[in-house]
Amino acid sequence: MTNKKIETVIPIQSTLSRDEDSFTALSTSALLARSAVPYSHRRIADNYVIIKRIYRFQAVQTRITNQEIQLLKKYDFNTLEYSTIKQVNEELSYLKKWSTSGNELLRKDADAILQIRSKELKYIIASRYSTVTNEIYNGYKALEKYFEEITKFYSPMGV
Repeated sequence: MTNKKIETVIPIQSTLSRDEDSFTALSTSALLARSAVPYSHRRIADNYVIIKRIYRFQAVQTRITNQEIQLLKKYDFNTLEYSTIKQVNEELSYLKKWSTSGNELLRKDADAILQIRSKELKYIIASRYSTVTNEIYNGYKALEKYFEEITKFYSPMGV
C-alpha cells in the first residue's frame, strides 16, 4: 500500500521570519519575479504599470465578473481581497508553471487568471483599499511587487 502525496508549492522563506512577516513574504514575490518569467506575465505587468503611471487608476475600475470568479474557484483561488501574501505567492508559483505547460487549456487559464488578478488589483487601488477589510488579507501587495519586479517600465524611484 503506497500513499500518493499531492505535490504542493511552498514559498521560500527566511529562517529568521514568521508567517506574518510581510517583508519576507514580499521578498518572496521578488524572488519569484527573478526566476524565469513567462512572456504573458511580463505583458500583463507592463500593461498594469503603464496604466498606473498614466492614469493612476482615477477612473472607476470594474469588479470581476461572476464568470471570472468561477474560473478562480475552479482552481481553488480566493478573490484577491481575501488572499494573504503567502497565498498569492503560491498562486504566482503555480501560474508561472502553468503558463509554460504543454497543456493549452492550462496555459490559457493561467493567463486568464493573471489578467483577473490584474483587474482585481486595479480595483483595489482605485477604491483606495476600502475593499480590503482586514490587514491579514494583503495579498495585493505581493501581486503588485511581482508586477513591479517583472516589468520593463518600473523605476525604483516610484511609479
